[in-house]
Amino acid sequence: MVFSSNIFLFLFLPLFLAVYYLTPDRKRLRNYVVLVGSYLFYAWWRVDFLALFAAVTAWNYMVGMAIARHGARTAAARRWLSAGVAIDLAVLVYFKYANFGVASFNAMLEGMGLAPFSFAHVILPIGISFYVFESISYIADVYRGDVEATRHPVDFATFIALFPHLIAGPVFRYKDLADQFEKREHSMTLFGQGALRFMQGFIKKVFIADSVEPLVRHAFALTDPTTADAWLGAVAYTVQLYFDFSGYSDMAIGLGLMMGFRFVENFNQPYISQSITEFWRRWHMSLSSWLRDYLYISLGGNRGGTAKTYRNLFLTMLLGGLWHGANWTFVIWGAWHGAILCVERALGVKADANGFRFHRWAPTLLFVVLGWVMFRADHVGVAWTFYKAMFSFDGAGLSDVYASSITQLQLATMALAVVVLVVRGVAVHTPPRRPPLPAGRFSLVGHGVAQWTAHALIWPLFALAVLKLSAQSYSPFLYFQF
Repeated sequence: MVFSSNIFLFLFLPLFLAVYYLTPDRKRLRNYVVLVGSYLFYAWWRVDFLALFAAVTAWNYMVGMAIARHGARTAAARRWLSAGVAIDLAVLVYFKYANFGVASFNAMLEGMGLAPFSFAHVILPIGISFYVFESISYIADVYRGDVEATRHPVDFATFIALFPHLIAGPVFRYKDLADQFEKREHSMTLFGQGALRFMQGFIKKVFIADSVEPLVRHAFALTDPTTADAWLGAVAYTVQLYFDFSGYSDMAIGLGLMMGFRFVENFNQPYISQSITEFWRRWHMSLSSWLRDYLYISLGGNRGGTAKTYRNLFLTMLLGGLWHGANWTFVIWGAWHGAILCVERALGVKADANGFRFHRWAPTLLFVVLGWVMFRADHVGVAWTFYKAMFSFDGAGLSDVYASSITQLQLATMALAVVVLVVRGVAVHTPPRRPPLPAGRFSLVGHGVAQWTAHALIWPLFALAVLKLSAQSYSPFLYFQF
C-alpha cells in the first residue's frame, strides 16, 4: 500500500484515524492501535514478509535488553552489540544483495568460460533498508548510553513499524521519539497542520513528480539520445526525484502530526547548496546524519590523521551508495560523492557558506545532476551513453523519437517545478525586510499574503491531485526500491 493510492486515502487512513481517536488516550493504548495499523499496512504488500519484519524487531528488542543488563560500553554489552549488528546486516545483505552478488559472480565465471552458478531469485522486502538501519541505531545508542533500553516491547515495535515512515523514511532514532510513545499532544490545530503538510506532499508527488516522470522514462530509454535529449532527461530526473522523495517525507511528517508525533525534517532546499558538503546537510538529512553517527564515526571519523579521515569519508559515501541498491550504478554514485567530499575537505570548503555565490552554486548543482544520471540509469552502460550525449554538443535539438513521446503539459510542469525551486531558493538567500510577526499575529502584507494564498490553493490543488491519481490508478514512490 502506498500513500498516493485511493485504497489508502479513502479506506485505510479514515478507518485507522477513526479507531485511533476512539481509543482512550491512556496506558499507551493508542500505541497498540498504531502498531496493529502499521502491521496491516505492511502486510497489505505481502503477509509472509511481515514475519521477517516482526522477527527483526523481536531480535533487536532482545539485544537492547541484554545490553542494558550488562551496562553501557561493557565488554559483554559490546559482544551483544556485535551479535545484534551482525544478524541485522546478514538479513539486509541476503535479501538486498544476494541477487547482485550472484549475478556479479556469474558474470566473472562466464568471462572465464565457466558455467554460471544457479541461484533462486531473492525477493526484496520493502522498507528493509530503513527498518534495519533504525534497529542498528537503537542497539548502538543503548550500548553508548545515549538512550535507555525500553522495557515496553510494544513501544519498540511501534517505533520500528510506524507506517508513515516505514517504506521510505525518514530514518528515525528511538531516542528522538522515546518520550512521544509515553505521551504526545493531540489537538485539532496539530491535526490540521498535519493534514496540510500531507496534502502539500501529495501535490508535490502526484502533480509534479508523476507529471515529469514520462520525460525521465522516455529519455533514459533512448539508445542514441541527442545532447538536448540527455540534458532534458537529466534535469527532469533531478526535479522528479526531489519532488517525489520530499513529497513522501512531507506526507510522512504530516501523518505523524495527525497522530501527535513530531518527526524530523528530511529536506532543506538541497538544490541551493554551494558545495556537496552542504548538499548532504540538506538532502535526505536523516540518512546523512545516520551515516555520520553510525558509520563514519565508527570507522574512526577524523581521528587518526588526514589520510584516514579521507578514507573514512570516502568509504562512508561508498557504502551509503551501496545502501541505496544492489547495482554498480549506486556504488559509482556513492564513490562520486565521496571523492568530491574528499576534495572539498582538502580545499577547506565549508558547508555553511555565507550569502549566495553563483560560482560555487553552479558547479555544485552540475555535480549533483551528473551524479543523478548514474543513480537513475539501469546499468553503467546507460549512464555512459547519457554522459557522452550530454557533452557531445551535437546541436540537433530533441530527437524525433523523444519529442513524439512527451507532451507540452509535461514540459510546462517541469518548468513550473524549476520556477518553484528557484523562487524558494531566492527566498532562502534573501534576508527579511521586516522582523517576523509576534506569535498569533497575521498580516495581509508580505509573507502573510503568501501564507494565506498557499492555504487557499492547497485544497483545490489536492482535490485535482486526487482526481489525477484516480485516473492513473497507481503511483509508487521512487525510494520504495531502495
